[in-house]
Amino acid sequence: MSYFSRYIGSLIDLELGEEMKHTGILVDAGSDIVVVYSGHSYVYIPLTHVRHIEPKISDSSSLSNSFKPPSDENPILNEKELSYRKMLLHSKGMFVEIFVTGNQSIHGYVTTILTNYFVFYSPVYKTMYIPLLHLKWLIPYPPDQTPYTLERKMLPVAPSGITLARTFEEQLKKLTGKIVVFDTGLQADKTGLLLNSEDHIAELVTAHGRKLHMNVQQIKTVHFPDL
Repeated sequence: MSYFSRYIGSLIDLELGEEMKHTGILVDAGSDIVVVYSGHSYVYIPLTHVRHIEPKISDSSSLSNSFKPPSDENPILNEKELSYRKMLLHSKGMFVEIFVTGNQSIHGYVTTILTNYFVFYSPVYKTMYIPLLHLKWLIPYPPDQTPYTLERKMLPVAPSGITLARTFEEQLKKLTGKIVVFDTGLQADKTGLLLNSEDHIAELVTAHGRKLHMNVQQIKTVHFPDL
C-alpha cells in the first residue's frame, strides 16, 4: 500500500517545481506514482518529481463539485498495485498529453517501453525517445478526442527505420552521425549533428560549428527531423 493511500478521496495540492502545481482529488496512489482528478481530467504523476503533497480537505463530503471525479473507472488502469511502469504499459496506443520539458505539453501516444526510456509518437515531432526519469505527468485524452482533431487514420506510428536498443544510452549511440534535436529544440544549442555518445556524454555540433558536450542524463527528449 502506498504511503499516500490514506489521502484517497481528499483534495490535495502537488508541487512539482516553480510554477508547476496540480490541485485535485487523489483517486489512486502507488509506490512511485499518484493519480489526481483535476476537475476535468485524470493526471498521472510519477512521485520522482513531486516536491511535496499537501492535503487540503480531509472530509470528502465537503469537496467542491468541480473536483469530484466521474463515477466511471480510472481511464488507464484500476489495479491493486499501481505503478509508473504499469501505467505506461496500459497507456500504449492511447492518445495522451505528456509534460517533459519547457513550458509546453506533447500530444500523441506511447508506442514502446524499454528499460529506462519509452518511445512516443507525436504528430508534431514524430518519433521521440524519452527517458522514464524525465516524464513529469501524463493525461489521457477523452475517448472521443484526438490530438489537433486529426482523424485517427492520420495518426499512424511512422517507423523510424532504427532498431530499438535496451537503454536510452545505447539508443543514443545508434544516432551518431545524424541531426538530432534534444529537449524539443527550445534552445538553439540543443539541435545539431551528434558526433559521439559515450560515458554519459553526448558530443553535439551546432549549426554554427560550436562543439558541445552534453550530459546524457540531462537530456529529456530526442527526436529527428527526418523521422
